[in-house]
Amino acid sequence: MKKAMIGELKDTNIKLKRIFIEPKLPAALEPLNKLAHNIWWSWNKDATDLIESIDPKRFVELNYNPVALVKEIDATTSQRLLEDKGFMSKLKKVVQDFDRYMDKKSSQKGTSIAYFSMEYGLHISLKLYSGGLGVLAGDYLKEASDENSNLSAVGLLYRYGYFTQGISMHGEQINNYPPQEFTKLPIEPVRTSSGDWLKISVNMPGRTVQAKVWKLPVGRIDLYLLDTDFDENNWEDRTLTHHLYGGDNEHRLKQEILLGIGGVRVLNALGIKADVYHCNEGHAAFNGLERLGDYIHQENLSYPEALEMVRATSLFTTHTPVPAGHDYFTEELMRPYLYAYIAELGIPWDQFIALGRKDKENHHEQFSMSHLAIRLSQEVNGVSKLHGLVSQKMFNGLFPGYTSQELHIGYVTNSVHYPTWIADEWHDLYTKTFGTKFLRDQANKTYWRKIHQVPAQEIMEIRKVLKKRLLDYVRETIQRDFTKRGESPRTIFDITNKLNDDALVFGFARRFATYKRAHLLFSNKERLAALVNNPDRPVIFLFAGKAHPADGGGQGLIRHIVNISKEPEFQGKIIFLQNYNMEMAKTLVQGVDIWLNTPTRPQEASGTSGMKAAMNGVMNFSVLDGWWAEGFRDNAGWALPEERTFAEQNMQDELDSESIYNIMEQSIIPTYFDRDAGGISTSWVEYIKQIIAEVAPEFTMQRMLHDYYDRFYVKVHERGQKLRSKQYAATVELNKWREKVIHAWDAIEVLDSQVMDTDNHPLPTGKPFEASFKLFLGSLSAEDVGIEVVFFKRKSEDELVPQLTKELEVKKVNGHTATFACKVDPQVSGVYEYGFRLFPKNELLAHRQDLNLVQWL
Repeated sequence: MKKAMIGELKDTNIKLKRIFIEPKLPAALEPLNKLAHNIWWSWNKDATDLIESIDPKRFVELNYNPVALVKEIDATTSQRLLEDKGFMSKLKKVVQDFDRYMDKKSSQKGTSIAYFSMEYGLHISLKLYSGGLGVLAGDYLKEASDENSNLSAVGLLYRYGYFTQGISMHGEQINNYPPQEFTKLPIEPVRTSSGDWLKISVNMPGRTVQAKVWKLPVGRIDLYLLDTDFDENNWEDRTLTHHLYGGDNEHRLKQEILLGIGGVRVLNALGIKADVYHCNEGHAAFNGLERLGDYIHQENLSYPEALEMVRATSLFTTHTPVPAGHDYFTEELMRPYLYAYIAELGIPWDQFIALGRKDKENHHEQFSMSHLAIRLSQEVNGVSKLHGLVSQKMFNGLFPGYTSQELHIGYVTNSVHYPTWIADEWHDLYTKTFGTKFLRDQANKTYWRKIHQVPAQEIMEIRKVLKKRLLDYVRETIQRDFTKRGESPRTIFDITNKLNDDALVFGFARRFATYKRAHLLFSNKERLAALVNNPDRPVIFLFAGKAHPADGGGQGLIRHIVNISKEPEFQGKIIFLQNYNMEMAKTLVQGVDIWLNTPTRPQEASGTSGMKAAMNGVMNFSVLDGWWAEGFRDNAGWALPEERTFAEQNMQDELDSESIYNIMEQSIIPTYFDRDAGGISTSWVEYIKQIIAEVAPEFTMQRMLHDYYDRFYVKVHERGQKLRSKQYAATVELNKWREKVIHAWDAIEVLDSQVMDTDNHPLPTGKPFEASFKLFLGSLSAEDVGIEVVFFKRKSEDELVPQLTKELEVKKVNGHTATFACKVDPQVSGVYEYGFRLFPKNELLAHRQDLNLVQWL
């Protein structure tokens, strides 16, 4: 059977077309195609083992890609597999397991979610991710599948994806972009009812861009991917889905228009109307604009009413703790792309641009996609408890009149998908020790604490196996990569020969951005050399990670580490592994002894690699930032304090590097090598058991998914239903009330106030604080407003911390006036600052900042 897969290539003289001649398997082996075309196989051990057994060596050579492997099955291989009774029996069992798993998809119910993300880290064979954000999204879809959640996901299908990393002889990062062969990916065209390939379109200046829609099954979850790389588009538009995070700012804007606006059009074309639209980072925030248009043109709502509905059904998750990590566009750049589109919404251009600015009147301020996402979302969350607090401070300027701690921005701490990241050896031990029920109740520590029953010898045997597997992988990787880049055979031999299976192995693998501070370990090379070259206590440091092609600082760090690793005293002790990816990450987090993380406080939003390490019995040694600020437990790892000692970063770096050396020399290394007659460190085993029992269960993706439902999805769904019911009656009512309050707000006047003289007299402990206000409300009623007294503790010149908030009661209403009063016992002593805040009040508001009209009296 022939399938024309890709249209005419870019060529000025001749025109070629690609054709894919699809191989045909014998009927008995055809189920292999079904398994290969659903990523479910990647987190099912039996399915993975089955596929790998077809040709283990070739499977690795094909980047663990089952679709590519199955397509290579020739007549000879087919006959061999058909005659292999063990293989055919396993195939039958795995297919039965898969079918039972997929049969439950039909029972999906409850709150429906539309999930948007620019990247998805599902498997090494799919170039849809660059790093942690994508891997988090991929893990999320897998868990949503395991939980049979009613979720659909949207993204882009990249021809080249993110770069493949090479390292030169001199430590320079080399960025390679090999294309993906779509015929060898587990994707299929989405068809219309007439059998045509589903395409959607988005307008660009002077033209229309078409996008084909593909479906990538992630277990029971459908991930829809948009692809512009075909003949109906000009070459510039075809490149929109070539690279992840490639090109200039204008290219990024076009990609985000495609993802947000185009993504909603895909769901509409498929008849998918979700209860909640979840925006994973600000890249997809334009989806709110398309939904505004749908409510205006299809439901006949006014712009304010449509805005109410979009906000009521949207959740925005921010992953970036520093302003520079968010997307910004100039008004001049955006105007050609969105001016006509915004006009169709019936609002002035300036009103739209104001949605992306902190100061709506500042015409020089760039448009922030995160600000847009916040203003189009009822709920906002960070990705760890600490990051939630950081996000409150970062976006505090959007909500004048409130301190950061009072904002509605919450958090759900990131987590990891257990079946994807757990080593087989640990999983076998856990199911034997905990019982199989723990898999559907992963956050229950009662199960995990049974690890304390396991003998120390058994624990260390698993650790020994996993470390040996890692170091063998390192040897093979060094042999391959160093040979390819021209290192001498003697150098390669010396390095691999120095790798000691009994060494204490540290792992540092992540995106190489300067704030990750990979340089801290090398601030005192003499001390480091003494540490790694102790013959009785050998130590190895493994580094891996990519720096963005435009990040010269990150690339400089890689070059620095590579060059240090070549110095005689560090050969075989400091190793940089090139082309960090999901498969390497899995080997590292399972095999190292210590996972090292040294970010600049508080710039680590969450981090998930340390969580993967923890569930595999690997210690964490990290700054108390991101997830480790929640995860750290005594005797379950090591930590640098959360608080900064110095404001000047170089001084803080120097202090932290000395602390790292001290903790390694005085605690970590002695604990690891303090062994009994049987060669086991009982103290180290207790650390392993403690991190498994007390840390790992709190950071499973099942817990994270449940948190999203409990804290956000259900609440957003219920509010959306309430505003949608009875032909949007509540929405219309709320909008009328909004307009009334906005129109009348400035006319509110304080006619009289009675507050004790705190300037000249203290408030004795136990005596109530009393106050009253008489207000002229104009056209508003007493039910439309509230007054509250707020007591603050001053932390610094710039920061007030709320201590007590008490709303005043309505005591008297007389025509257009109302009197409010309170009697409060603060129940504290000390110096406080207080004030009275007037705010709009309506039970239909989701939270206080929903209508951010605030007046301090």
